[in-house]
Order: sequence, then C-alpha cells, then structure tokens
Amino acid sequence: MESANQGLLSDAMTDVPVDNAAAARTCVPEGLTLAEEEELRSELAKVEEEIGTLRQVLAAKERHCGELKRKLGLTPLDGLKQNLSKSWHDVQVSNAYKKTQETLSQAGQKTSAALSNVGSVISRKLGDMRNSATFKSFEDRVGTIKSRVVGSRENSTDGLHSPSGAGDKAPQDNAPF
Repeated sequence: MESANQGLLSDAMTDVPVDNAAAARTCVPEGLTLAEEEELRSELAKVEEEIGTLRQVLAAKERHCGELKRKLGLTPLDGLKQNLSKSWHDVQVSNAYKKTQETLSQAGQKTSAALSNVGSVISRKLGDMRNSATFKSFEDRVGTIKSRVVGSRENSTDGLHSPSGAGDKAPQDNAPF
C-alpha cells in the first residue's frame, strides 16, 4: 500500500518546477512577449508602491483628523450619537417603516375599538345580572345574614370592643355587594 502512494507522490513531484525564475516565466499567459511581461511587472510594482504611499497618506490624514476632533472636544461617543441619529432618521423616512407604522396604528385602533366593545358588553351583562331575581334574592339573604351578625355583635354583653378603640359600634358598610 505504501508503494502505491509513493508512486503517486513521485509523479506529482515531477510536475513542480524547482527554479523560481523559470516558474515565473512559465506562468506568463500565452500571447505576451518578454518585453510586455517586463512592462506589466514594472507597472505592477509602481501600483503597489502607490498603494503603500496612499496608505501612509491616509494614516497621516486620520491622525490629523483625530487631533482636530480632540482640539474641538469631539469624542468618539459624539460621532456614534451622530451616526445613530442619522441612521434612525433614515429608518424613519424609509417606506418599510412608514408602512409598518401605518399598519400598527390601524391595528391599535381596531384593538381599542374591540376592547371598548368588550367592556360595554361586560358592563351591560353585569347590570343585567344585578337586576336579575336570583341576584336580588342572594343580595337580600346576604343583607339578612349581615344584619343578624352585626345586630348580635351590638347586642352582645361579652365586653368585646373593636380593636381600634372607637367604641362598641361596628363600622357602617353601605357599599353594595
């Protein structure tokens, strides 16, 4: 098995050139002369040098910008606030935001109307229930039981007093049940 892999590896190694200069010459696209290749390489070197110079100039400009901002008292937080403000403004004027806002507004109005209707129905049903004979009978029974309990408390001679010390009278509760 090792000999099979070794044969593949040796075949692959024969295709790799050893001489770097020869490798560079063999990578040139067909149809280019040696003079054209040399010219392109020279132009490439100049462009790479310009890129390096531009990076240095940009770094110097960024340092100068930072110094000016520092002298003006502008902090990175101010820049962030300004960017966020602009971004939020851009979002608010977008069509998607306007459509979403409109849709949510309509949904809120419909929900409000629905809840108002539900509240009215519940209020009416409670009123109907309170006026029913069953509820009036229940209310009368509770009133009777209450008057017996309060009456027995007022008539008791145990000497029990209210915890508040306001006398022997029980507090009046006129709230409807």
